[in-house]
Formats: sequence, C-alpha cells, structure tokens
Amino acid sequence: MNGNQALWRTLIVDDEPLAREGIRARLVTLGGFDVVDECGSGRDAIVAIRSRQPDLVFLDVQMPIVDGFAVVSEIGADAMPATVFVTAYDHYALRAFDAQAIDYVLKPIDDARFARTVDNVRRRLRESRESGVAQQLAALLDRLERAPTEPPARGGHLVARDGARTELIPFDEIDYVIADGDYVRVFAGKRQLLLRLTMSRIEAALPAHTHMRIHRSAIVHLSRVRTLEALPNAELSVVLRSGVTLRASRSYAERLRFALGVIQPASAGEG
Repeated sequence: MNGNQALWRTLIVDDEPLAREGIRARLVTLGGFDVVDECGSGRDAIVAIRSRQPDLVFLDVQMPIVDGFAVVSEIGADAMPATVFVTAYDHYALRAFDAQAIDYVLKPIDDARFARTVDNVRRRLRESRESGVAQQLAALLDRLERAPTEPPARGGHLVARDGARTELIPFDEIDYVIADGDYVRVFAGKRQLLLRLTMSRIEAALPAHTHMRIHRSAIVHLSRVRTLEALPNAELSVVLRSGVTLRASRSYAERLRFALGVIQPASAGEG
C-alpha cells in the first residue's frame, strides 16, 4: 500500500460472523482501510458509530430487531458516516440510496463488484475530506477577519470593554467560559460577561495550567471541578463546585482526566 494513502476508519456491521469476516478479508486485500470494530447487531452498531466515529460503515440491511435502516434512522442520515449497505436482496438498493448510502453490495459478495464499490468509496471519502478541509479553512479566515486585533488579556487578567467602561477579571476568578454564537460568555463568581471573542482566542489568553478546554464550546477552571461522570458515548459529565454541569466531549475527555490526575499517562517504556 502507498504510504501516502489514507487509512479510513471502518466499521463492519452484520449479524453473520462469516459475512463480517469476508468483508474484513476483502478490505485487507484491497488495502487502505482500518477496521476499528465489528458489530453483530443494529443496537451495537449505534453505540459503535457514536463512540468510534468511523469514516465508513459496511451495514447489513437484514438484522433482527434493529435493522440497517433503523440504525440510520437512530443516528440520523446527515450524521451517519459514509455507508455501504450489504444486502441479499436487490430491491433494497433504491431505499439504500434514499438513506444517502454511497453504494450497496449484494450477498453473496462478488469480488469484482466489491472492488468497484471500494474504488467508489475511496473517491467519495477523498472528496468529502477535501471539502471539509476547505470549509474549515474558510471558517478560520472568517473568524480571523472578525476577531478584534487587541489581545483580550493583560498581566494576569481578562480585559472586558463595554463602551467607556473597562472591567478587569483576574484569571483565577474565571470559573468557566461557554460559546454563545459569535460571543463567549464568561462566568466569574456572581459576574457574567458577554464578550465578542472566539473560543480559540480566550483559550489562548487563559493560563493552560489552570484553565482547560473540555469541549469546542466550553472552557473550565480545573480547580472548580467537583465530579466527573462517564457517559455512554465516551464523553464526560463535568459537575463544578457551584453545581453547574458541563460536558467534556470525547476528544477532550482523556486530557481532562490527565490534568486532574484521575488517570496517569503511560510511561515511555510501556506499550
């Protein structure tokens, strides 16, 4: 496999173990796919899609209790990863495309047809990734154009201006910050301020050893955290000493645990 080739995170869902094994073997032969999990039921697939966040799902249509279309309905068609339906019946094809599937393959699987499907999948995934990067760049440029040029912090405090009034909020008094549209809402004790700043700018302004971003729309003072509760989707419920509950997304949850000493990083010799 070309070292520059994308390795797409893939989930295989089928209630027949031999069918899952066949798809995995073909993907290994064709290369470029990392099978991160296999599921034998629709219910397990829903959990895996939310927790593993694959790029691609091979999804069996006919499964007991929760079938492939029910999985799509539960996750939401717009939130589903790229999907290839696997079915023994050709009449499901039109419904598969209604569910925004990239393609479908029939059982028993024909190797040549499967290879064509994989080529189609690779092309669509590349297009999706390139489109996503372009959208992220456009959003970044838009934020930079709208961001104030003056730094929001000076010598240990946040500077908040409202007309002729300037308020200084010491960093250590800032309990948490949440995004609010084009603004951020800063909570400091009994004070609450709405500032026209991006989350990235205020994150850069606050001391990294005391304040941590736990979600794309939330920053918290680490000393204010009272309890952490694991959620089924690998996120964390974060309860502050004030009783306020925030959510740590799965991409920040492990960093938060490390920062609070809940888990220790592996030593360099482990693994």
